[in-house]
Amino acid sequence: MESPHKILQLINPGAETGDQEKPRPVKKKDLINILNYFNFQDRTVLINLKHIKNNRNISCRAKPQPCFGDQLDCLWTEDTKFYQNLNLYKFQNIMINDGLKLILVESELIDLSVRGISILIPETCREINSRKAIRHLCKGINVQLIQNSALFYGSLMNFSAFSFHVEVKIVPPQTDQWIDSDSPATIIFYNNAETLYSGECGILKLTCSKAHKTINLVLKPLDRQLHRFKPKKFRSMRQELTPSPDIVFRHPLTQKMVFLKAGNLSGSGFSVQESQENAVLLPGMIIPKLDLAFANSFKVNCKAQVVYRKINDNGKEDRSVKCGLAFLDIDAKDHMKMLALMHQAADSKSYICNKVDLDALWNFFFRTGFIYPEKYAFIKAYKEKIKKTYEKLYTPNQNIARHFIFQNKGRILAHMATLRFYENSWLIHQHASDISKSKMAGLVVLNQMGRFVNDSRNLYSIHMNFFFCYFRPDNKFSNRVFGGIARKIGNPKGSSLDTFAYFHFCRLGNDESDMPKPWELTKTGPEDLMELETFYEHESGGLMLNALDLGPDMADCNELSEEYSRLGLKREKHLFSLKMAGSLKAVILADISDIGLNLSDLTNSIKIIVIDQKGLSRNIFNLMLAELSKKLSQEEITVLLYPLSYAENQSIQYDKLYNQWTLNAPYLDDYFQHLKDLLRHIQH
Repeated sequence: MESPHKILQLINPGAETGDQEKPRPVKKKDLINILNYFNFQDRTVLINLKHIKNNRNISCRAKPQPCFGDQLDCLWTEDTKFYQNLNLYKFQNIMINDGLKLILVESELIDLSVRGISILIPETCREINSRKAIRHLCKGINVQLIQNSALFYGSLMNFSAFSFHVEVKIVPPQTDQWIDSDSPATIIFYNNAETLYSGECGILKLTCSKAHKTINLVLKPLDRQLHRFKPKKFRSMRQELTPSPDIVFRHPLTQKMVFLKAGNLSGSGFSVQESQENAVLLPGMIIPKLDLAFANSFKVNCKAQVVYRKINDNGKEDRSVKCGLAFLDIDAKDHMKMLALMHQAADSKSYICNKVDLDALWNFFFRTGFIYPEKYAFIKAYKEKIKKTYEKLYTPNQNIARHFIFQNKGRILAHMATLRFYENSWLIHQHASDISKSKMAGLVVLNQMGRFVNDSRNLYSIHMNFFFCYFRPDNKFSNRVFGGIARKIGNPKGSSLDTFAYFHFCRLGNDESDMPKPWELTKTGPEDLMELETFYEHESGGLMLNALDLGPDMADCNELSEEYSRLGLKREKHLFSLKMAGSLKAVILADISDIGLNLSDLTNSIKIIVIDQKGLSRNIFNLMLAELSKKLSQEEITVLLYPLSYAENQSIQYDKLYNQWTLNAPYLDDYFQHLKDLLRHIQH
């Protein structure tokens, strides 16, 4: 039993938060419907009584019984323990809290007994408080309140879109004076699994119960918007789909199901509209599991966070709230399905990871010169193996490859493909267009791939910190696009170019010579990679090592190979160090994959980075290559040699040069700006 004033504070702590509306009368029929709903949900009402002699007020909880006429019967709950003193009290009124309204029922008493209470239902009653937004009861949500380095623990009692009601414990030497109601505090909500919300709040109301050593606080969040990720100049494209997807999730604070409709949708998030009175979304709140259902055809599961909240007050009663949510993580295959739908909605000729007629694709490669005579001469012996590899690569529902196609009336006009070949790096390994049919198609797929990166780079499941490609310096288009981006950024930590000498090494059948002592090939250790890092930072200062998983902390990282194996593909990574008398001369990265995974065999090659040229003669270099080919069980190996100066100093013949262009994902704005400038130049 508690005083009505105290009960009012507990069930309606928003009374002083500014989220109140002008009260309205409640008709008898509406009251009966509310009472029957309370009975259906086993909820309670408050019975207010007054002591006959000392005028002391008490409030007791009771369960309303089914109501079909003029009489309301309520039964006391089990914790009501004043039956023997009923004759000392007289009935005052009943309070009903339905979440949005606090209704006061004043009427004639019929009976007051140890079992319960009966009253006549009045023709009208009144709201004593009416909120703009329902307060939602919470259970099992832990709270940390931090102010001026003092930390209090407690529980979240209820919340609305405007304010929170929390109760924290006072643990000596703490006192209620440790909380300054005039200063903001940081609040954190969490359950046993994870943090659900954190933010800065103003203290609207503070009441202390010294008997229970607790403090009740009404808090108002100060931020209606947060920046989950660094702002981008070129934002993800937003689209309104018809029909729009349904948003379904279990609310992390109430555990009740929520059903909303998505507004605009992008690859990085979406917006929703909710009614102001039923608002449940708080800026900063994390939703661990949320489903986007697309017309019952497929659904996408994700983890999301509310990033902003805007009230659309158009002067009408049905005021709404627009909220934006950002994807924190999403399954890579689900994300690809969603992006494919959005790319099609934006341009019916643009496809991402669609089913491909491989015969038409091979025809496109030869027709556009992407497979030129010299390249075909290299791959013709493996053509059946290559066809089987492509059947696996172009299978939907896999995480490691994405392709982008621009086609009209079934004819492929441009194609681009990217492959996750290192743990956090994606390789652009195909880009071709039919310029005889469209001068713009090549840029269209470039823009498609950029959109994919822009929508995906913040998602852990995509593993995209860098993306890179290899191109020949004399390729005017590639040099203009990729080289142009690096030159425009002007910062090797944003985008870098590193030049390799490219050639093939064939081991002769009778070549059994070993490297002379003190030369040796050993397994690369973290200390070797640290030395490599020092050399490369001085030589280039770019991103090549990051993209190729050659950082000191990546020596034994090989999780990606398991993903390839699940798809029936080969992807192995081996690291070797060339040393002379213990002194590191070169680090070798050997990538072993299926023939034709990349048609220039760049994914089935060895990359040799010479960090100390002194004493490393051409003869020792060739003996090292022979030993590597034996270790890798390959008669012929594709070699990429860095730096170019070593090949020139030792007169090592090479077939061609390849630039490795690498882009750090946070510099995507520069990528899009460069494409925009190119497009403007071509159109004029």
